[in-house]
Order: sequence, then C-alpha cells, then structure tokens
Amino acid sequence: MMLESPPVLTIAGSDSSGGAGIQADLKTFTVHGCYGASVTTALTAQNTTGVQAVYGLPPDFVKQQINSVLDDIDIKAIKTGMLFNAENTKIVAQVLKERFDAKGHIPLVCDPVCVSTSGHTLLHPDAVDTIIDELFPLSDLITPNKAEAELLLKQRNFPSRIANLQDMVNAARQLKKLGPQAVLLKGGHFVASLGDLVNVSSDDTQVIRDDLRDENTNILRVHGRKEQHVDSLVVDVLCASDNHITIFARTRVQSTSTHGTGCTLSAALVSQLARGIPLGEAVRLAAAYTHIGIETAIPIGSGFGPLNHIHSITPQLVSPRTKTNPYPLTSSLIRSSRVIWKEYIRHEFVVLLGKGTLPKENFIHFIKQDYLYLKYYARAYALLAAKSHAYAPISAAIDVVFSIVQESSMHMGYCAEWGITEDELINTSESPSLTAYGAFLIDTGMQGDPMKLVVALAACLLGYGEVGLWLKEEARAPDSWVQWERNPYLKWMEDYSGDVYQKAVKAGLEMLESRAEADAPSPIRFADWQNVWERCTRLEKGFWDMAMNLEC
Repeated sequence: MMLESPPVLTIAGSDSSGGAGIQADLKTFTVHGCYGASVTTALTAQNTTGVQAVYGLPPDFVKQQINSVLDDIDIKAIKTGMLFNAENTKIVAQVLKERFDAKGHIPLVCDPVCVSTSGHTLLHPDAVDTIIDELFPLSDLITPNKAEAELLLKQRNFPSRIANLQDMVNAARQLKKLGPQAVLLKGGHFVASLGDLVNVSSDDTQVIRDDLRDENTNILRVHGRKEQHVDSLVVDVLCASDNHITIFARTRVQSTSTHGTGCTLSAALVSQLARGIPLGEAVRLAAAYTHIGIETAIPIGSGFGPLNHIHSITPQLVSPRTKTNPYPLTSSLIRSSRVIWKEYIRHEFVVLLGKGTLPKENFIHFIKQDYLYLKYYARAYALLAAKSHAYAPISAAIDVVFSIVQESSMHMGYCAEWGITEDELINTSESPSLTAYGAFLIDTGMQGDPMKLVVALAACLLGYGEVGLWLKEEARAPDSWVQWERNPYLKWMEDYSGDVYQKAVKAGLEMLESRAEADAPSPIRFADWQNVWERCTRLEKGFWDMAMNLEC
C-alpha cells in the first residue's frame, strides 16, 4: 500500500537565498505530499545575483548524516544534487552502494550539478569522473542540463556538441552508456521549434506536447497565444532503460525567475517516483509543475529569482491562467473529449461545405433547423441571466439574447437567398436531433450550477468559431482542398471565420475562464462540466449528422 506521505531524501548543498539546493527540494517535496529529509554536502553564501562563497562539509560528516537518516527512516526515493568535490561524491556513492547491496535498491535520481544559473562552478573538476564511475551506475535516472551533458560526454571522449534537437537525442543515448538506467536531458538552455519536433520523429521516438496547441484548437491560438510564443519551445529528452526516446515539449516562458529550476525538477521527479508513478509520467508531471512554477513566480531579488514552489499547495483541477495558457479550462475540456471534438469540427458536412460540394438540399435542411435552434439558444441565455447574481453577468447574458434575436432576422434573410420563404421557415418541424439538443440546454439551465449552462452554451459558440478558423486556415495552404472563392457557401464560411463572430468567441472564452477562475470547481463539479461539454459536443455532431441524413 502506498504511504500517504512517502519519505524522500535529498543529498545536496544549501542555498542561503532559499531558491535552490536543499531548500528548494524540501519545498517541492512538501507540496507533492512527501516527507522530506536532507543531507547537506556544502554551504553556500548566495543570492539571486550569484554565488559569493562555498564551504564544503567534511566527507565523514556527510556520511554520518546519510547513515543517521537511513538507519531510522524508511526512505522511498533519493536525489543527489550539488556534491561539491570528489571526496564527498565518493563517500555518497560508497554509502549508498553499501546500503543498496545490504538492504535493497532505493530509486535514485542524480542531478549532476556542475554550474549555477549565474555561471558559478559548483563541482570540482576532479569530481566529474567520480560521478560517472561511482554514482551513475547506482542511478535510476540522471538529469543533466545542456552544459552538464556536454561536460560529461567530453570527459569520456564522446561527441559533446549539442546544437539541435537531434543532437540532444543522440547525447541522451550516449549518456546512458555511462551507466545510469535512464537519462533526462533537460532543455532549458536550448531553444527548439515545432519544426524540430517533426524532424526527429521516428518509430522509437514519442513526442508529448504537453501544453502546446492540439489539433482543432485554432480558437485558443488566435485569441490567446501569439505564434512566436508557440514556436519557441523548451524540450526535455528522456532516454529510457530500453533506449526508447520521449521528447517532452512545452512553450518556452520568458522569465528571470529560473533560479533552482534543475533542483526543483529533480525533486518533483523523486516525489513522483516515491509514489510509484512510472518514469515517463513522472517526468511529465514534474516538468509541468516546474513550468507553472516559473510562469507564476513573483519576482524576488535583483537577479535570477526563484520559482513559485507553492503554486500547487492547494490542488486545482483547472490550471491557473498564464500568458502561454490563458484558457486552461477550455484546453482541458477540448482535451478531455478530443476524439468527439475532432469528429464535430471535421465532420463530413463541414468538409463538403469547404469543398463547395455539399448538396444544396442538405445545406437548406441545416439552415432551417439552425433557425429553430436559435430559439433554444436564446432561451438558454435568458436562463443564464436569471441565474446570475450581479448586474454585469445579467447584462452580458441579456445582450446575447438580443444579439440572437437580431441574428434570427438576418438568418431569415439568409434563408430567403436560398429560396426558403418565411412561412416555410416558421412552420418547419423540429428534427429529433434538434429537440434532443434544445431540451438538454433547457434542462441544464434549470439545474443548480450556472457554470454547467455556460459550458453547454460554449460548445456551440466555440465549435463554430473553430470550424470557421479551420476552414480559413486550410484555404491558405498550397493546393488546398478548401474552395474559398466561388464557393456557394462562402458567406457561411466568412461569417464564422470573420471578426464579428470571432469577437464573440473571444468574449465566450473570457466568460468561461473568468467564471471558473472566480469559483474553482470541486472534483464532482469539474466532472459535471466535462460531462456537459462532452454531451453538447456529441449533440453538435448529431446536428451535422441530422443535416447529412435529411432527418425530419
């Protein structure tokens, strides 16, 4: 049975400013629900501008600390950080090997700390061989950064220059030959692009794009992220025990709050491993924790400040809004239903419409049913106004109702262009798909949580915005399958990709995210939101199906 607070141990140096070393490790252990023990190898006088002095502790005292902890506490995982010199490195390796041989192996993560963020040397040159020869063979994982990886490889006469992502992959595999079970080559000092990810794809390489734009999320890119941010990536490369490569890619954060990043990442990793999390998932979770720590950090000091280690001290089902992820709830909802979302956005109806080959009778059937749907949509927003407790959201919901009423008049004119008379439109019978969708919206609006109704309404608003942007983006591609000019459905595509509708999409995103931010959900509420989103996405797909099948 997994312990509620598994004990973990850090063997590293002390940072008097609190941002790195054992101080960062202990903070990270705590917020991950682990009990942290520490062995100090060296004392430093440092702050955010640099390291002013280092005092290495005697090897015998380092040994005594390790034995004191391991004799008494059932440690579930260990990390090493700054070991300072060859003597301390040798004694750490010796004590751990004796313990592992006598009482069984404990998961060990070795962060081969050599140089501080400010450029100060933290490991004597003669200790490098000791780390490689004596500590790496005991390690389940080593976590060097680019500079450390180049130093380690050069020490053993391997090709050491790391200039691109493929070099990182090659270097990770070469580092594994030095003895550890696995290697995580950190990419914080290396800039990669989306194109680089494509160039290294192979059968034994997996790419995890943890916070990057998925398929069918143009609305998030256009309304929340700048393209230059998306294409500037941080990549970490994991070479597992079977030599399989996993690349963890996420948007680079421009920040000076990076002091102790490596310590924090390895401490988060050890915490996950102590809980029995598989290595690949442990790396993903640790990298996400570190990334948000950088992005939510408050500037401290006048140099490279520390991360925000306590951002996760209160568990949040919805990540905090940041510059690189301003719409975390929407991203989460789309990811939770990515299969049906894609079927909705790239439906046969949409594809044929984009090609300009959609049969006229199918489109006419669709716009007649869509006119009737607007009534349900307006009624649902009226319910949202009734459920709001402040003037601003009441006013916003009522404004949408008036906009829908105006849109219904324009929709009637649009139908007339397709030969549909006003009498025919008003007397059109609801299809079963429409009735089911409309009834679900009204039923959701009658329930207690107003946020469920906001989520339900967003599936339509955001989905049509995504369809419009997807068709417009595809039309720009060379030899595109989308027929933009001379397409009989051009006006429909222009409307949903145009500025007016996309302005409404952005407002909808802001409403969804701001409400979630102001009233964080419990696990049960969040599951309800996901279920409502998934249900409405299916109902939207069913609406396209209805049009294709001419369902009456």
